[in-house]
Amino acid sequence: MEEWMQRTSLLLSEEMTIRLQSCRVLVVGVGGVGAYAAEMLVRVGVGRMTIIDSDSVALSNINRQLVALHSTVGLDKVDVLAKRLNDINPHLELSARKCYLDVEGVDVLLQEGYDFVIDAIDTVAPKVALLAACMRQGIPVVSSMGAGARIDPSQIRYADIADTFHCGLARAVRTRLRKMGVKGKLPVVFSTEVPRAEAVQEVTGERNKRTTVGTVSYMPAIFGCYLAAYVIRILTQQ
Repeated sequence: MEEWMQRTSLLLSEEMTIRLQSCRVLVVGVGGVGAYAAEMLVRVGVGRMTIIDSDSVALSNINRQLVALHSTVGLDKVDVLAKRLNDINPHLELSARKCYLDVEGVDVLLQEGYDFVIDAIDTVAPKVALLAACMRQGIPVVSSMGAGARIDPSQIRYADIADTFHCGLARAVRTRLRKMGVKGKLPVVFSTEVPRAEAVQEVTGERNKRTTVGTVSYMPAIFGCYLAAYVIRILTQQ
């Protein structure tokens, strides 16, 4: 057991820590939520990971995204995060892919075999495609709902998607899954807080984006930590 993993081993046991080293996790979307989830999993010892995102770092990301610094503006998010994750665990088996996950590519991606999938996508169509494929194939998955336009971390919850409320993203995902005939439990992280209407602005001319939503630094980070905590508990049966 390497020294940097000893504190985790004291808490989770050496057996569970070793088990995590062989687990393979897919994280799709490494912006405000997903990058924090990925880092927490690597720090706990998950040994194999694939990260996917199509975006580059923008100045508007700096208020909330782990990968966003003035020095990283313009760089690919997956490359910035990959460098950071490999610096945490030099033995990490990491695949960092800059690509947009389209509906047609989901099944091929999942054929690679994952112990868990984290969905941190903020565009509805690929998000639903990924979740539907995981549910149909019996692949463990946990999904992030909307963290924007909210400021109260005490209202973040785990729930089945059927039990969520005050979340437009969850409602859209539920509706599409129902229309696709996809049934079953879907664990999600969401907030019970009513989003602030004044923090949502409509935009035009941007790909896959209808609105810009106001955010605060800590909310996406906490959502990401909740996602990672869920995965860790399931993988180690804590």
